[in-house]
Amino acid sequence: MVWLSSKNIKSTRPPKKLSERWLGPFPILKKVSTHPYHLKFPYQWKSIHPVFHISLLEPVKTSTIPNWHQEPPPPIIIEEEEEWEVSQILYSKRKRRKLWYLVEWQGFSQDPERSTWEPAENLKNFPELVKNIHFYILTSQAAIIQELDFLWCLVGRGITKGKFHSW
Repeated sequence: MVWLSSKNIKSTRPPKKLSERWLGPFPILKKVSTHPYHLKFPYQWKSIHPVFHISLLEPVKTSTIPNWHQEPPPPIIIEEEEEWEVSQILYSKRKRRKLWYLVEWQGFSQDPERSTWEPAENLKNFPELVKNIHFYILTSQAAIIQELDFLWCLVGRGITKGKFHSW
């Protein structure tokens, strides 16, 4: 988990000095190269490119107070069963013909090790979160396909790697 500097991100707040200096925290999806990192943003941030240089990121620091940790919220009791509230769905995958989702639980967002893989039938009460993760994955895949199509067109026209920049 990392904090993202708001230095280059436009805000709707009129005075910049009252805006947050750090946004997040956000989980890291992957290390792209030596310096850029790909972050997992919520659906509402779909218009912001999720790859950032390491200089704009700050690791989330855990408490330095010994033997102290924040207690997660208690489970909700529904029909004599414990239920936990879903914070967000981070990813999805298919395993043995079943759809599974990586779930971040409310109150455990600072601890990525507490995220669990849950079968789709366990998330029937969260259709909006399921829809958002599928939309995020589809748009990410569409962007990759579009970039590959562009590069394939350049290769087809005989433009070599040294003659163009991919920015």
